[in-house]
Amino acid sequence: MSAGAVDARSVASTVTDPELPLLTLADLGILRDVRVEDGTVVVEVTPTYSGCPAMGVMRADLVLALHRAGFAAVDVRTVLSPAWSTDWISNEGRRKLAAAGIAPPGAAPARAPGPVPLQLGAVRRTAACPRCGSPDTVEQSEFGATACTALRRCRSCLEPFEHVKEI
Repeated sequence: MSAGAVDARSVASTVTDPELPLLTLADLGILRDVRVEDGTVVVEVTPTYSGCPAMGVMRADLVLALHRAGFAAVDVRTVLSPAWSTDWISNEGRRKLAAAGIAPPGAAPARAPGPVPLQLGAVRRTAACPRCGSPDTVEQSEFGATACTALRRCRSCLEPFEHVKEI
């Protein structure tokens, strides 16, 4: 890896998620690769899910950050395989989520290779309250501020909170 690639990775690693700006793309684990090919910085990212509306903003933010750092040519590529998993969120990312009052995801369900089967009906998730730590929480809505989160309420401290859903 050249010095340019190391510097480019450092710059790309500072770009934050537009939906959860407390996390960098590196914290989320969607920043897959940063390298220099023939003078062009190539950045590979994997969306949290197909059709993620924030991908366009992420791409533009990566290009802008790298241009500001002096990299003239930037190519941001979307990599869909393997599919992103909440298991890719770094320990630092999980710590930042909890510190912000957002329950980090637990372990993602095991997946077999190939297509993901459609699951109809309620998905049962659990999450401890990020404020008081109680496991006695209830899902209020399957969707929070983003499609990646659910809205929950703690039965102990009665506080509402978001939970990043396991994928």
